Amino acid sequence: MITAVDTSVLLDVLANDARFGTASLHALEHAHEAGRLVVCPIVWAELRAFFDGDRSLGDALAEAGIFFDPFDEAAASLAGAQWRSYRRSGGRRTRLVGDFLIGAHAQTRAARLLTRDRGFYRRYFESLPIIEPAPPTA
Repeated sequence: MITAVDTSVLLDVLANDARFGTASLHALEHAHEAGRLVVCPIVWAELRAFFDGDRSLGDALAEAGIFFDPFDEAAASLAGAQWRSYRRSGGRRTRLVGDFLIGAHAQTRAARLLTRDRGFYRRYFESLPIIEPAPPTA
């Protein structure tokens, strides 16, 4: 089972986020037990901003058992089609094509997506299984 991981989940863990860190860590561990974890180039780029260099990012992901997985033509085409649909239906620029690339990558190159942004991905990638960290309890 290949699980694509979204940036939000990894940042929760890396930053030890007080609200979502523990839930995201548990979800990440559970997904890792089920199989391979991958990130697409968009997630890599978004994470890179939080590291001093490529090597430190690569080392952190390797230590967590997370692999870089590039886009292919199918992912790029699906992202473009979904982006077009979003824009034609009145979608504003609050969503960037990168969000669509993350979803398309997960749908074409993995079996599911681990994210905290369930609503968006369910709407535009209906057949993609979404795993969401358990919401924090009050």
